[in-house]
Amino acid sequence: MSLGPLLSAPPPIPWHAFAAFAALAIGGAQLAMPKGTPRHRVLGYVWAGLMLVVAISSFWIQQIRLIGPFSPIHILSILVVVSAPLAVWYAHTHKVAAHRSAMIKLYLFALIGAGIFTLLPGRVMHAVVFGQ
Repeated sequence: MSLGPLLSAPPPIPWHAFAAFAALAIGGAQLAMPKGTPRHRVLGYVWAGLMLVVAISSFWIQQIRLIGPFSPIHILSILVVVSAPLAVWYAHTHKVAAHRSAMIKLYLFALIGAGIFTLLPGRVMHAVVFGQ
């Protein structure tokens, strides 16, 4: 395992990956820690912001071009740009079940699920984890 391929990748790939790593760690902590606390609230804002960075930066990553310069993963990015603020709004309006559901789905599908696809051969994260 070596960060070399990631650090030598063109922008925004390193920003995208490091924001995703941070979101993965913070999201895991959020799921494990007590809910409704000031810490949960602050880390929730940070996590939602990181998810927006990950989603928005993905539009400049166009290595897999199936629909013009985009791939089907960019549909997920659009969903994240809509869902992350909506999930925060659910918390503000005390719709706890909707907030919980949206955040868990974002973590599992948009972060972990999409992250698994970055491990496919030919992708930067494949080179990071498995070598060239």
